[in-house]
Amino acid sequence: MNHPIIPIAVLDASRQRKRQAPRGRRVDPIALAEVQQLLGTQSRQSDLLIEHLHKIQDRYGFLSSAHLAALAQEMRLAQTEVYEVASFYHHFDIVKEGEDAPAPLTVRVCDGLSCEMAGAQDLLARLPAMLGREVRVIAAPCIGRCEQAPAAVVGQNPVPNATCEKVVGTVAAHAVQHVPEGFVGLEDYVAHGGYALLAQCASGERDVEAVIKEMENAGLRGLGGAGFPTGRKWRIVRAEQGPRLMAVNIDEGEPGTFKDRFYLERDPHRFLEGMLIAAWAAGIAKIYIYLRDEYHGCRNLLQAELEKLRASPMAQGLPEIELRRGAGAYICGEESAMIESIEGKRGMPRLRPPYVAQVGLFGRPTLEHNLETLFWVRDILEKGGEWFGSHGRNGRKGLRSFSVSGRVKNPGVKLAPAGITIQELLDEHCGGMLDGHTFYAYLPGGASGGILPAAMNDIPLDFDTLQPYGCFIGSAAVMILSDQDTATAAARNMMRFFHHESCGQCTPCRVGTAKASHIIEQPHWDLPLLADLSLVMRDASICGLGQAAPNPVDCVIKYFPHELS
Repeated sequence: MNHPIIPIAVLDASRQRKRQAPRGRRVDPIALAEVQQLLGTQSRQSDLLIEHLHKIQDRYGFLSSAHLAALAQEMRLAQTEVYEVASFYHHFDIVKEGEDAPAPLTVRVCDGLSCEMAGAQDLLARLPAMLGREVRVIAAPCIGRCEQAPAAVVGQNPVPNATCEKVVGTVAAHAVQHVPEGFVGLEDYVAHGGYALLAQCASGERDVEAVIKEMENAGLRGLGGAGFPTGRKWRIVRAEQGPRLMAVNIDEGEPGTFKDRFYLERDPHRFLEGMLIAAWAAGIAKIYIYLRDEYHGCRNLLQAELEKLRASPMAQGLPEIELRRGAGAYICGEESAMIESIEGKRGMPRLRPPYVAQVGLFGRPTLEHNLETLFWVRDILEKGGEWFGSHGRNGRKGLRSFSVSGRVKNPGVKLAPAGITIQELLDEHCGGMLDGHTFYAYLPGGASGGILPAAMNDIPLDFDTLQPYGCFIGSAAVMILSDQDTATAAARNMMRFFHHESCGQCTPCRVGTAKASHIIEQPHWDLPLLADLSLVMRDASICGLGQAAPNPVDCVIKYFPHELS
């Protein structure tokens, strides 16, 4: 059969028309106008993707397919890029065509270990019927309020020591957060000597080398969990070629940990001054603060205090500071995953080397710290490194902020000497156990730090002291179990958490946490299979989540075999 010959010019024109048509979902003009109005004059650079997704979620209560497509066009990103980021984070609700939007208000009930012990499951069972269809009630991983267990969040308003009646009352009242009692704002902070140390550094009265040496003499190590020497980190980053950046990690998602929130709610400028001194010492050009989305009240306070600081004479010559908002992903507590999130991507850990001190945020050398580490800088430099090192017990040096929760009379942040034992911490700082409860077991380092029996109550709590027992202190999140609890139930809670929070990038963690969680939910544990899983996860997982996830299970098998018989 003869076919008509189509001129080349016609074919080229047809191809051109096809190339001009956008691939994927066509953008709805109304949705595009709504997105443009929300973004206003703000930059459309790609690293702001998560910030812009929050704007849409806050305004409409969910992310529609139409708004995602419009945002992709407005930011000149592929729709798949926008969707994969939005679907990665727990706090974004994507609603596809034909699906119903979520209820106008969401109540999140924490089902972390401390909250579960305090009655979270009862709240989750009863609240849906009490609140009706206009309110969505969901379980949430640890929200950083373990000392207030059980804790819930109504919209963005926390409900400490929640009962059904308190949650219903908060829903009805449309509660608004207030400034915490004892909060120290900029004016009070300056009136008591705040930022004088920073001024000494900026004026040349203090020498960079002397400041770094003082930090090294103090022996301060990273208090986010990794424990890397602070002064050495400053020196390493300073030696890299500029421009150098800084990333402050306040994601604090480790179950049982709330110390950073505690300090941020009370004395934010002490942290900010420490941050700015660290930036000065390391020669930092720009600072990014990454704050977990669960800390909505802290974000409002911090934004307000940063604006005051920027407007003050002290801001002259300081590096630019950007506050970035997390979106509900425990993995972003890992430094390289946090950096990926700041860059507007899924929070997936990077392979190392290179380390973030060499190739970090936007490919630049990056100084990464958590809040509490920076909180101590002013005291150490004003009082001397020897002052900090003079504290400690059982051969250890320094001070630690222990986040204590569980079956104790007085939970909360306890400032105590490094090397204190769990029994000393209970007796001297927590008022002992709750009435009617006997000390049974403890988690010395949050969900991933392992579980030890009460009989092992004389181990110094500090870096490097717990590893011989298959545990570690991490961020010093201490959770106390009583004779009314079991270590197996705690391990199940932890492994469900790790399974939920695994980013899915590497097979050992993605499959291992799911498989381990399934096995330990059974009445009888397959111990040889759990041992194999533990070995593979420790040896082959990319980051600390998968490497440490077996700790609670391994500790139950080692120290609580009577619970498995």
